[in-house]
Amino acid sequence: MSVAAVDPGPVRSLVPARMDRLPWTRFHWSVVVGLGVSWILDGLEIQLVAANGYAADLGMSAAEVGLTGTIYLIGQVVGALTFGRLTDKLGRKKLFILTLAIYLIGSGIAGLSPNMWFLWVFRFVAGLGIGGEYTAINSAIDELIPSKYRGRVDIAVNGTYWGGALLGAIASSWLLNPDNVSESWGWRIGFFIGPVMGLVIIFLRRHIPESPRWLVTHGRSEEADRTVDEIERRVESEGATLTPVPKERAMLVKAHESVPFRQLLDVFLHKYPRRTFLGLTMMITQSFLYNAIFFTYALVLENFYGISKSGTSVYFYPFAVGNLLGPLLLGHLFDTIGRRRMIFATYSIAGAVLLVSAFLFHNGTLSATTHTVFWCVSFFFASAGASAAYLTVSEIFPLEVRGQAISYFFAIGQGAGALAPTIYGLLIGDGKDRTPLFWGYVLGSVIMVVGGVVAWFYGIDAEGKGLEDIADPLSKVDDDAATQAA
Repeated sequence: MSVAAVDPGPVRSLVPARMDRLPWTRFHWSVVVGLGVSWILDGLEIQLVAANGYAADLGMSAAEVGLTGTIYLIGQVVGALTFGRLTDKLGRKKLFILTLAIYLIGSGIAGLSPNMWFLWVFRFVAGLGIGGEYTAINSAIDELIPSKYRGRVDIAVNGTYWGGALLGAIASSWLLNPDNVSESWGWRIGFFIGPVMGLVIIFLRRHIPESPRWLVTHGRSEEADRTVDEIERRVESEGATLTPVPKERAMLVKAHESVPFRQLLDVFLHKYPRRTFLGLTMMITQSFLYNAIFFTYALVLENFYGISKSGTSVYFYPFAVGNLLGPLLLGHLFDTIGRRRMIFATYSIAGAVLLVSAFLFHNGTLSATTHTVFWCVSFFFASAGASAAYLTVSEIFPLEVRGQAISYFFAIGQGAGALAPTIYGLLIGDGKDRTPLFWGYVLGSVIMVVGGVVAWFYGIDAEGKGLEDIADPLSKVDDDAATQAA
């Protein structure tokens, strides 16, 4: 493949405006399906690891099973940090093909593991791929979807994580039943589900173009124009009529090949400190709450309500459905009512519902069923809010650092959230005293409400706006600067 020529000086481009004025068509559905599968795969992987069908076959202890999950999460963080920078430098398309391929290899070979150490190595590799997916995919979706639909699409796609988790739970319940599949093969087949899905999707991704916005800011404006021309032809072939974009909406851009780490820090700490505070707060608060409840709900059901280990899986299904429906049903409101109002509402309502359940739990009023109902209601809203956190850190920073912004905020959020299961596990104890966990739930609800309040005061009204209107690309120049440079 020949290397595309880089524009030597500033160029005027209508590419962002042309992309944002497009109506919704089959092209956009292909982007959503081709790229959005990443979160389904992540949810699937987490649930398959949590089901630990491999433990008996490979002779693993409970601690070693826990470490298997940790290794996967560490791989995600390393993958996000590594591929986040690469997707900003090399392009979205190269990375969303590469990261999916890495995941396919890691997860598929893990299903052939002869021992624990082999499993750990390839769980880490699978985590690398999924972590890279988070950065490349969020960047690509936000840059390819018209501004009118960007919020609902991004939020819905992020929420499909729970569809994957539900799929993983259903698959595990059947595959790990020795009456259906032998113990030594059931968990291995489970690990092949994701790669089989990925093989289908990777061919679809080959037909998804590079982000024209990324091309423009990296000195490849002619290629960007050709890409948008082709997209517009596809849209018009479906019967849509496109009006010309006024020339005054053109953006003057000078190629910006890479961003040194020092300039990256300047963007986060000096140019956009309020946005950095907003992104960190949203990612940390939602991650803490999710990890606190998701990784300990089974312990709560076992220790306080007497549900058997096998019986706790039944309660996971409505929990996952509630998490899946929240982003799907509420997502469009982030584009109509607005980002700031909806983030405040979803975070605050989720925290308030959890707080009410904390008092009822402390009083012994709840049963396993009613407690699960409260979790479902709380996380119906929390799931939409958590998905909006990923949308926020993706759209409020300049295009040239979008992948890295997602990767750093994701890594910090995961690091903070990783403490939650340990803290809440200690609070649960042997299930004889409800008071410590009560205060844990109060803490979780307050943390979530704080995230909502921060969003209310620091949030960006990004609904309906082009990405370039929310944050100027670093490569954007004004006419005076271009004249002086000439």
